[in-house]
Amino acid sequence: MADEQVPDPDELLDRTGFDASTNVLTRRQAQVLALRERGVAQADIAERLGTSRANVSKVESSARENVSKARETVAFADALQAPVRVEVSRGTDLYDVPDLVYEACDESGVKVPFSAPDLMKHVSDAAGDAVDGREVRRDLLVGVTSDGRLRVRIGTTE
Repeated sequence: MADEQVPDPDELLDRTGFDASTNVLTRRQAQVLALRERGVAQADIAERLGTSRANVSKVESSARENVSKARETVAFADALQAPVRVEVSRGTDLYDVPDLVYEACDESGVKVPFSAPDLMKHVSDAAGDAVDGREVRRDLLVGVTSDGRLRVRIGTTE
C-alpha cells in the first residue's frame, strides 16, 4: 500500500474521539491500532509514521496488551458492582449453575435475560478451561448486573 493510500492516523483518532489524557493507550499505540484495524500492514504503518516495522510490531503488541488489561479491569469492576454475585465452587456441575444464579437473582430482584442453556453456555465460554464439559474445575464468581448482564470471573487458585 503506498503511503498516499494509508489513512492519516491522526484524522482517524480525531474522528473516533481519542483523548490521550483519558485513555490507557498512548497516542502512538492508538495510531497503530487504528491503522491495523483498517487492514494496513505493519511495514506501511512504519513508513507512514517514519519508524521501523519492528517498532510498529512492538507498539502494536503493547497496545493490544493494554486493551486486554483495560477490558479485564472493566470486567473486574463490573463483577464488584454487580448486585448479584454467585460463588460457584470447583467441582460444581455446570447444570446446577443456572438454578444458583436464578435463586440469587430472585432474592435481589434482578431479572436474568438468559434461558438455562444460554446461561450455561455463557458461563462455560467465559470461563474457558476453568469448565470442562459439565465440571467446573476452578472456583468462579458469576455476577449479574442490575440490567441483567452476566460477568464471569475465574478464581485465582486452582
